[in-house]
Amino acid sequence: MSANMDVASATTSATGPCCARCQGPLEPGDLRCAVCGLAAPQGRAQAPQAVQVLRCTECGAAVSYSAEAQAPKCRFCGAVTRIEQPVDPIDQADWLLPFGVPPDQADQALRRWMSTLGFFRPSDLSRAATVEGLRPIWWAGWLVSADAVVSWTADSNAGARLSSWAPHAGQTQLPFRNLLLSASRGLSLDEAQELAPYFRLDLAVPAAHRTQQQLGPPDAVLEQFDAQRSAARKIVSERIAASAEDALTRGVIPGSTFRNVHVAVLLHALETRRLALPSYVLAYRYKGRSYRAVVHGQDASHVTGTAPIAWGKVALVVAGALALVVLVIGALVLARAA
Repeated sequence: MSANMDVASATTSATGPCCARCQGPLEPGDLRCAVCGLAAPQGRAQAPQAVQVLRCTECGAAVSYSAEAQAPKCRFCGAVTRIEQPVDPIDQADWLLPFGVPPDQADQALRRWMSTLGFFRPSDLSRAATVEGLRPIWWAGWLVSADAVVSWTADSNAGARLSSWAPHAGQTQLPFRNLLLSASRGLSLDEAQELAPYFRLDLAVPAAHRTQQQLGPPDAVLEQFDAQRSAARKIVSERIAASAEDALTRGVIPGSTFRNVHVAVLLHALETRRLALPSYVLAYRYKGRSYRAVVHGQDASHVTGTAPIAWGKVALVVAGALALVVLVIGALVLARAA
């Protein structure tokens, strides 16, 4: 059985204890139900582990601590870190995706990305930028399966008669399987969403194999799961609400054209697995200012990040547009005068 099949089956099985209030499945380490927030029975929570983490003083991200690593700066933003020993239990990744991109390819991917950013970026960006740091890291993500009751209202052309639109409303149950969501504090939500669709979940291996196999660069570190999986509830609800509209317009809402689609989501099952997702965080400098980019750790064609804007080009385009407007107005005035 492949690793991906193991991950999928783990997230869709419904065995084990359930919440006394909503019957949502409870998992080892839960302090509260991930669906309704009811405190878990005593004994479900794991005892606090005597671990230390490196906590960033700026972005708040935490990575696994290693005395050998001696990493005084945050792997995500470059700010100062401090050693911290959390009191609450620290969740660990269940599955780890191996790196498929070596460090030299990550640097090359950054240069290619810079050259494709378009007209409003500096023309010499890919040549003049200086890479100041290349940091391999496994960032934290949840692989989620959920069942949801979705209530909806919408206007559609079904039953409109003399009008163009008719109101409709309803409620339906929809399953959502193997959604990959960010649990990272080091990456922004936009960065994580850019990278998430391109991970090869079929290559996942149990995280315990990290010490037995070379799954990434020797200096790669693991981001810690700061939050209990119950913290994923709000993120899951928002993700499902965003995607439910598309699902509803494909056979649930009557009609062929729609407007004013509104949804409300009520989760009634939530099963989660914790993944460690490989990426490179690169800090680079251009004309005295620092920027950050993130290169996908399995597919170097996917890069996201920030880049400088060539304000001179912006001003040139704006000036040209204003000149064109002036010419058009002048031509109209002359035409009316004639």
